[in-house]
Amino acid sequence: MNAEARPALDRWPLNNRESAVCCGFCATCIASWPGLMRMTGYLRRGLLASLCILLTAFGPAAAATAAPALPPVMLLIPSPAPGIAMHATLFRPPGKGPFPLAIINHGSAEDEFARATMPTPSFPGLTAWFVAHGYAVLVPLRPGHGATGGPYLEGQGPCDHADYAGAGNATADGIMATVAWMAKQPFVRSSGMIVVGNSAGGWGALALAARNPPEVAAIVAFAPGRGGRRYNRPQSNCSPDNLVMAAAVYGKTARAPTLWMSAANDTYFPPELSRRMADAYRGAGGRLEYDLLPAVGNEGHGLILADGAATWAPYLERFLGAVANRR
Repeated sequence: MNAEARPALDRWPLNNRESAVCCGFCATCIASWPGLMRMTGYLRRGLLASLCILLTAFGPAAAATAAPALPPVMLLIPSPAPGIAMHATLFRPPGKGPFPLAIINHGSAEDEFARATMPTPSFPGLTAWFVAHGYAVLVPLRPGHGATGGPYLEGQGPCDHADYAGAGNATADGIMATVAWMAKQPFVRSSGMIVVGNSAGGWGALALAARNPPEVAAIVAFAPGRGGRRYNRPQSNCSPDNLVMAAAVYGKTARAPTLWMSAANDTYFPPELSRRMADAYRGAGGRLEYDLLPAVGNEGHGLILADGAATWAPYLERFLGAVANRR
């Protein structure tokens, strides 16, 4: 990649093209950020991996998708952290509603700087898809991330002894606070919500499923998990067996229909591991559809940002249609 193609990582947020370049060519992006070059190799690699996880919240998928019908609105929503309000972006179709609601939840990182500098996520392609299907869509920014700030509540602990169940439950606390607040809004239906999550946000959505909140009709998880790319090594998880066991813990009580989508070239949670996790969740009693999609771009962990029509949209449409038919 030549110098002209490199993202200028000394400013935030990146535009759509730059975030796609960064996630596809993480190693080359090191040379684009002067402050990053002064870090040690170990810290640099870890931070870059964290940034690439977080950049999957806002990327190139929107270019081929129609924009939402109304301009987005910024909201402040009570969070599990006392005194901290979550910044959230609302997208909605025209009209007064009430509309069914989809809540899309971002990923996370153990690196503090990566979380603090996280731009406001939007998941433009997926957001536009839901709005085109008549949903209002909320994208919250949980405590410890970006503009929301405050304490980080979702730490997983030491890598070799990661508490993935606890970390996911902390993420679910933030999601549940959003669900409860939105259920009271007059333009939103108080039931039938769809909770969507990406990476750590998807893992939190699975943890939320274990609580069976009555407002939520279904869960959609894109590449869910925690602890991916240990020390930035592809296909290396901090504690894979702990991840599988935690999935079983969630599945034991989860009864909401759940769609789990992963890509064949996800190097954070590769197919062998994601299948084990999904099997554990389903084997413990969870209602789960697991779909392994073909390879997407340079890194399958960015599946949520891929062209929906060519990747996740047919699976999502079929799944939500089946959910509607059961109700």
